[in-house]
Amino acid sequence: MAGIALLCAGESEDAKLHAQTLNSQFKSNDSLHWMFRIYEDNDFINARGCGTDDAYTNGTRFDYFYQPGHSPANAVDRLLPKAGRQSVNIYGWGIMQQMYTPSDITDSAYQPHDYPWSGALFLTHTLYSYNPDKKYDLRTELDLGVIGPASLARQAQAEFHQLIHYFKPRGWDHQYPNDILANIDVTAERQFAGNGSTIEWIGGSTLSAGTMMNSVAIYPLLRIGRMNPYFQGLFHQYAGQGSSRGRNASRRKNWQLYFVCRPELQLIATEAALQGGMFTRNPNLTAATGPAKPQQGAPIPPQPYCPINHVVFASNFGAVASIGDVSISFNQNSSTAMMKSLYSHEVGNISLYFGW
Repeated sequence: MAGIALLCAGESEDAKLHAQTLNSQFKSNDSLHWMFRIYEDNDFINARGCGTDDAYTNGTRFDYFYQPGHSPANAVDRLLPKAGRQSVNIYGWGIMQQMYTPSDITDSAYQPHDYPWSGALFLTHTLYSYNPDKKYDLRTELDLGVIGPASLARQAQAEFHQLIHYFKPRGWDHQYPNDILANIDVTAERQFAGNGSTIEWIGGSTLSAGTMMNSVAIYPLLRIGRMNPYFQGLFHQYAGQGSSRGRNASRRKNWQLYFVCRPELQLIATEAALQGGMFTRNPNLTAATGPAKPQQGAPIPPQPYCPINHVVFASNFGAVASIGDVSISFNQNSSTAMMKSLYSHEVGNISLYFGW
């Protein structure tokens, strides 16, 4: 685990050398140390012009990333895994809100044979750690938040639909009760081939564990175009030369335009947004719901939601364009059904990046 060795009187030359080596990971060769991201998932954003308003329908996120000039002071950041002594370490704080809805948002009745009404709101703390020499990275995200009415998903969707004069969502009374979400997601990536300036082929895997989601995903990532090397760090992926100085400035491109493609296989054990939290249950079910059959002529009790699919395939493609230290990215994600007997889904993403 990388860290900063404290230099004190009487220590050995080896200890001093070790401290200098560890400290090098926090030094930057350019003036770009911060980045702000505005991130929007929405299923109405569709490259084919076939927008929808169902399943995973919206995800809004704001992130602030920074590259410290010294060793992190808190214990959590010191314990997060890093990509070696010479790694480029970029930390971040963010907030994200997610929404799921059935296909008919004007129906106020319980719809057990569709995706549930569900909202989540959580804070994130991230570390993106890149090793430019060995061309691999370790990315860690810690999530803490809530599912249910406290996520404010109902209010956010209703206000936005009113603003754009769209259908009023009427089924939020059926969402899961409040529950706590706490998760850790760890991603590891390594370059298999490429020249770092026009084409790169990278393999990756993500492990998620906690009360929010438990899953494993594997994917290849292909980047083609005019671009900075992926493993120089997050900032270089979304920023051109801008105001950069130092020996790496001439190696960075003052503008970038490249395309990305990432198919993915995901193995899912649990998903709180679709199944409810660890300490809650579906509020639409009654005590009569269960193995006992209702008497003839009696009303059929509410049925549970469809079980989740434990194997999901997805494809993601898009493009990134940057001028100086400002960039925009577009991605289109298509996935198979996340719940059995339901439908596949497409979600578009537009993200803006501002570096300084």
